[in-house]
Amino acid sequence: MARKVISSERVSETVAELVRRASFTLPDGVDELIGEMLKREVSGAGRAALSVLAENSAIAERERLPLCQDCGVAVVFMEIGDGVTIEGSPVDAVNRGVEEAYRAHNLRKSLVDDPFRRHNTGTNTPAMIHAEFVPGDRLGITVYLKGGGSENRSALRMFRPTDPPEDVIEYIAETVIAAGPDPCPPLFLGVGIGGTADVAMVNAKKAVLRGVGTRHPDPFYADLEMRIHARLNNTGVGPLGFGGSGTVAEVYIAAAPTHIATLPVALNLNCHSLRYAGAEL
Repeated sequence: MARKVISSERVSETVAELVRRASFTLPDGVDELIGEMLKREVSGAGRAALSVLAENSAIAERERLPLCQDCGVAVVFMEIGDGVTIEGSPVDAVNRGVEEAYRAHNLRKSLVDDPFRRHNTGTNTPAMIHAEFVPGDRLGITVYLKGGGSENRSALRMFRPTDPPEDVIEYIAETVIAAGPDPCPPLFLGVGIGGTADVAMVNAKKAVLRGVGTRHPDPFYADLEMRIHARLNNTGVGPLGFGGSGTVAEVYIAAAPTHIATLPVALNLNCHSLRYAGAEL
């Protein structure tokens, strides 16, 4: 079978378009979910906050303004089919697309070239790229924009393999309570369980890309998602930390095989502005 050849230019164009979409328009179902949360919110301050978030989303899409002043770091997930060849460097292609989009749409550039010397690269590159090889002749690309405030509240804990799910739920609740308003709730919470420490952290990010309104296909984890959701919405943190029942919008778990001696649990606290877009070539 002939291999499918995809030019690096097409990859760059696709990435640029996905950055544009993710910057101005929320994924399907997010606005509706915020509206449902507004109807259920018991706190006056919480209702006011959710109303502002809904208005902000509408203005961003209508006026082509960024959903958040923190236009984020570009986290790019690539699923590369084993029947696909990308002409040129995929990494260079992705970074060209990110740079072009941030320049063309006047998005804030937040990447620095070194953690301590902190010189802004001026291009919002390099992107954080995660590539996975899959069967078939397709190339899947998802661009996920992650702001610094919520990223700062990422967390990882290495549990003992004998620790029960209840301990994991309480750890998550403690983390969210301690974070308070910092990650701009209501949160879209990704939970990576299993693998190694690094795999759990990546899976926590991938988890929030699953889609609004979905449940984990394994009934055990679907039930755990609902238990975490209920526990967090009883913490009282509320929308934007102003108090209320709307602390978390959705909970997504991604589980992976792990070592007999480990139980990693990683948390990706995504703010109310769940910014991602995907395409398949």
